[in-house]
Amino acid sequence: MKFAVMTYGTEGDARPLAALSRALMDAGHETLLLADRSTLGTAAALNVPSMALSGDIKSVLMPGQALSGAVRRNGGFNSTAKALAGIANTHAAAWMREAVDATQGCDAVIVSGLAAFVGLSVTEYRGIRAIGAGLIPITPTADFPSPFLPPGKVPRWLNRVSHRLVNGLLWQAFRKATNAARTSVCGLPPRKHIWTDHPMLYGISPNLLPSPGDWPANARACGQWSIGNPEWSPPAALEEFLAAGEPPIYIGFGSMAGFDCHHLIQALAAAVAGRRALFYPGWSGVDTSALPKNFFVIGETPHDWLFPRTAMAIHHGGSGTTHSAARAGVPSVVIPFAGDQFFWADRLAGLGVAAKALNGKRLQPSALAQGIAFADQYDVRVNAGVLARAMAGENGLQETVTAIEELMGNLT
Repeated sequence: MKFAVMTYGTEGDARPLAALSRALMDAGHETLLLADRSTLGTAAALNVPSMALSGDIKSVLMPGQALSGAVRRNGGFNSTAKALAGIANTHAAAWMREAVDATQGCDAVIVSGLAAFVGLSVTEYRGIRAIGAGLIPITPTADFPSPFLPPGKVPRWLNRVSHRLVNGLLWQAFRKATNAARTSVCGLPPRKHIWTDHPMLYGISPNLLPSPGDWPANARACGQWSIGNPEWSPPAALEEFLAAGEPPIYIGFGSMAGFDCHHLIQALAAAVAGRRALFYPGWSGVDTSALPKNFFVIGETPHDWLFPRTAMAIHHGGSGTTHSAARAGVPSVVIPFAGDQFFWADRLAGLGVAAKALNGKRLQPSALAQGIAFADQYDVRVNAGVLARAMAGENGLQETVTAIEELMGNLT
C-alpha cells in the first residue's frame, strides 16, 4: 500500500512520524512524509521519502512572534491555540495544494498535527482513507480531561465534556481557513462540524497512559514511535565526557523557544550546583558561552542512546522526551512551557518518577534544586526502573503498523 503521512509542527511532531514512515516501509509499504522543511532531518537519516510543506515553524518560535509569545506567557490554552491556528490558517491553501499533488495514487493519508484538518479534507477529495496519528490523547474520555487544559482544574465529571469543548474550540479557530481552502483548491463544500469518525492511533505508551476503557475501538495507545539511526555514532568528545565521571544530568528543551534564556541559564547553573551536566540548546537560542565549565554542550543526540547514560533528564515535558526519559528508566524534572507539556508533567509526577511541574516563566533556582533532589531519591529511581521495564515490552511501531494494516483491510 501507499501512504502519505502529513504533519506540521516542531521536530517533536515530525520525528515520530518519520519513524512510523520507516516502519511502514520496512513492512513493504510506500510512504511520503510531508512536514516543515526544518523538521525533516530524521526522515533524511532514515531514508524516508519526504516533501516540505509551506511555512517556517522556526521563524514563528523566534522572539516577538506569536508562538514564542504564548510560550513566554506560560502557554495557556487560549494564547497557544490562537498562535497555532494562525500558523495553520496562513498556510491552509498552500498545504491543501501540496497535499493534493502528493497524494496521487495513495491508498490513505495518515494525518497529524496542525495539518490534520487539511489532510482530512484531501482524503475526501481523493476518496481515500484517513487515519489519525497523534502524540496527544484528544479522543474524548472520562478518565482524564483534555491535555490542553491545566491539570487539576477540571472536575472529573466534566472530563469527557472538556475534550469535546477543546476540540470544538480548535475546530472553530481553524474552520474558516480550512473551508476556504476546501472550496478553492478541492471544490469541496464547507464543513460545519469537526471530523470524529476516522480511526486514531497514538504514539503513546499504554504503560505511561493506559488506553481508556471508554475509547471507541478505533482509538488506541500503541506505544512510542521511535527508531534508532544505525548510521549515527557519538562524537568522541561526548564519549570522553561520559566516561570521565558519574552519569550527568541531561538538560534540554527540544524545539522550545521564546522563554527568558538568560534567567533560565542562571537558574540551571545555580541549581545544578557544580554537578556534571549535558546541555542541548535545541531551538532555544541560548548563548552557551555563558554556561559554567561543568556543562557539556551537545548537538542533536538520540535519546534512546543518551538517556540511559544519564542520572536524570530536565526537560520541557514534550510527549517524545517524556516517553524517552521514562523508557530509559531515568527520573525527570519537568519545566513545561505550553500546550500538552503540563499534562505529561502531571502524568510523570503521578507515576512517582518526577516532582510536580516547575514554573518555567518564573523558575527559581531553589525550586529547581528541589526537583533535582526529588529525582535523586532512591524510591524515585526505583519507580523509574519499574516503568522502564514495563515499557521495554512495548513495540509501538510494530503495533501501529499492524493496526494500520488491519484498518486498511477492514475498510477495503
